[in-house]
Amino acid sequence: MGIAEDVEKELPYLRRYARAVTGSSLQGDTLVEGVIVDLLERSDPGIGRLTLFSMLERKVSDFNASAPGSASPALSSNPRRAQLLTTMEGFTLEDAARIMGADASTVSDFVADAEDELKASLATDVFIIEDEALVAAHIAQIAKQMGHHIIGQAVTRETAVEACLANPPALLLADVQLADGSSGAEAAREITDQLDIPVIFITAYPQRLLKGERGEPAFLIPKPFRPDMVKAVISQALIQKAAKL
Repeated sequence: MGIAEDVEKELPYLRRYARAVTGSSLQGDTLVEGVIVDLLERSDPGIGRLTLFSMLERKVSDFNASAPGSASPALSSNPRRAQLLTTMEGFTLEDAARIMGADASTVSDFVADAEDELKASLATDVFIIEDEALVAAHIAQIAKQMGHHIIGQAVTRETAVEACLANPPALLLADVQLADGSSGAEAAREITDQLDIPVIFITAYPQRLLKGERGEPAFLIPKPFRPDMVKAVISQALIQKAAKL
């Protein structure tokens, strides 16, 4: 497999990680584009996932170093990135250590620090847009375990928009395709046009929202999901929102 095939295979996941780290689809995709530009200068017959994420991690580190003020550490600290690499991207501690240029024990400490930070995060009001009752119940249980409050749930675009504008949440967890044919993504757009809140999309087709196009989401969780992934992404979204206030 050549470089082009390797990049095509991993591109959605590189975008997902970069967007979650920066909290911006535009900035995250810009970092990934920088990796692709660097690859144009290489003549390797192929390149593995670890190398691609290591190259992206260096871009993230450069982004942190050049970011003005004190926002950068809160947005993409070592503990946050270690947790995202292991919980969201599924790397082992050893592989995450290689990506971050650290040893496994250090990365283990990073993950523990991130979990402590997660537990200490302020409770907030969460609204869920999900048409599968069991999935919605599972998401709600995870959020409640983190100390958050579920203030409502909707299964259609219309009811979601109406409920959120009447009783605004601080975080929106949304499926993309709803049973009645309406769009959770469209509901989220209408809600965030009125409310400045983060949105986390939970979908069986995350690649459809990771094409590098303008306006794509920063936070995506694939179905089936793991509870630790949901917790990590919720924490990241809320930490980034707090850092921007």
